[in-house]
This record gives sequence, C-alpha cells and structure tokens, in this order.
Amino acid sequence: MTVPADPAPKDFTWPNGAKLALSIVVNVEEGAERGILQGDKANEPVDELVSGLKAPIRVHGNESNYQYGINRSAPRILKVLDAAAVPATWTVCAQALEKAPWIADAIMARGDEPCSHGYRWLFTAFMSEEEERDFIAMGTEFILATCGRKPVGYLSRYLHTDHIRRSLVREGYLYHMDDYSDDFPRWEQIDMGDGSYKPLIILPYAVDSNDMKFWLSPSFTAQMWLDYAKRTFDELLVEAETEGARMMSLGLHLRIIGRPGRIWALREFLVYVKDRNDVWVARREDIANHFASQVKPGAV
Repeated sequence: MTVPADPAPKDFTWPNGAKLALSIVVNVEEGAERGILQGDKANEPVDELVSGLKAPIRVHGNESNYQYGINRSAPRILKVLDAAAVPATWTVCAQALEKAPWIADAIMARGDEPCSHGYRWLFTAFMSEEEERDFIAMGTEFILATCGRKPVGYLSRYLHTDHIRRSLVREGYLYHMDDYSDDFPRWEQIDMGDGSYKPLIILPYAVDSNDMKFWLSPSFTAQMWLDYAKRTFDELLVEAETEGARMMSLGLHLRIIGRPGRIWALREFLVYVKDRNDVWVARREDIANHFASQVKPGAV
C-alpha cells in the first residue's frame, strides 16, 4: 500500500511560525437563489423545511426565509466577527450584493475578502464553456462594482464544468476552492486548450464542518456543530504540530448560522480559537498568497 505523501513541505509554516491556518468563510447567497420572481422555472427549497414546490408559482414564504439572512442574520454574524476581531472571506453571489450593497460596504470596511460565488447561486455544469466563462466574468465585474475590487478566489455551486479552471485562469483568478480532497493548498497546471499550461492554486474547502448540516438534517443541533468544529480544529492542530502544516475551513451561511438559536455556537467557537499563537486566522487570499510565496508551481 502506498500512503499519500504529507501535503505540506517539511519546513513549511504559516506566518509567525503558525502551523495551522484557519479560514472563516461566510456564504452570501440570499437574493441570488432560484425563484419564480427571478424568472426561474423552479424555486429553491425552504431551508428549514427541506422541501420544495415544483409547481410554477411564486412562494413568498420561501423568499422571506432567504431574506431573513440579509435582514437579521448578517448583522449578527458581523457583530460576532467584530467582537472576535477575526478576518473572514465572504463567498458572495454578485446579485446578492447588488440587492444588499450595505453588506458589500461592511465586508470592505472590515478589510475582509470578497470571493466570487458566481453572479447568481446557480449550477453551471450544464453551461457551455463560453456561457460559464461569461457567467464568471459577470460575477467578477459586479463584485468589482459593489466592493471596489475584483475577487481573486472562486467557489461555484458544486456542479460545474470540467473546464471551469481554464476560465478562471483567463479571468485572472488566484485560487479555486471547489475541492474537498485535502487539508492544505496545492498547485495545479491548467490545460489552456492551446497546448499551453498555466498554474492555479487549489485551496480546499470543507463540507463536513459547514453549517449546511443544519439544513440537511433538522435534528442537527448547534451544540453538535460546535463540538464537531472544535474537534476538527483540535485534530488538525495536533497533526500540524506533529506531521506538517494544515489549514481548516469553517463554512457559514447567513440564513443558517445567523439564526438566534445558533449564533452562539459561532461565538463560542471563535472564543475557543482566536487567541492562540500557533494558529493563523486569515482570509483565503492571504492563505493562497503565502502558500504561493513558499511553494512554487511544478512543471507540467
């Protein structure tokens, strides 16, 4: 049996000698989801009920459930992040920021990173390469319009094409985070379709520590999520100290973790991790840039 090599070089450390990088990711999808009002053929399911209506009629309750994430959850999450004084990466659908530009202002006022989650919260797997490239470009430009800067990272809605990374390289992106295969970044050489290859950083994300579990399993509690997040953090820190550098992603959603019965769990997790000198809490673009400064892309 061949055991995969440790992902991090032996002498690799994060800034200030930290062994573990922690990435807080806040997804902003509300207002960019599918809905009859948006001209779509179907509605998004109501998160708390895990159900959807296939009939082509507008579901006002569904829309208001997402709107709660903008109206009440976003202010709560911002308050918790500010109290902990930690940076975050916001994976934003450009249309969501168009509808709630105050969130774009808040992201930039904190010095946080806007990462593209596409123009809308849609699957791109069934688009042609040109259609997907236009979709990526539209999101890029509208995030520039609301945030005053272009995003350098990209997260799709899971289903995407085989050639998305070629489009990201052409758009000038630094990293792609549609990957769940490791606990450390890596370079990939992207086939540009003309006989040339160009490097792109793959910055893995995580779904197991993601608050989406509340949506997928109504019996999943805030205490269960907090315990799992802490155990993930503790285990990765032990590995980082004994085997090699690691990174941890904690994925959040406005309409999910920002509920009054759940926000306390995020607050407690940040208290648990924020004052350690062996952990670097950082924006994903800073993680990618530090990785790139220490690890050079290999040849094709």
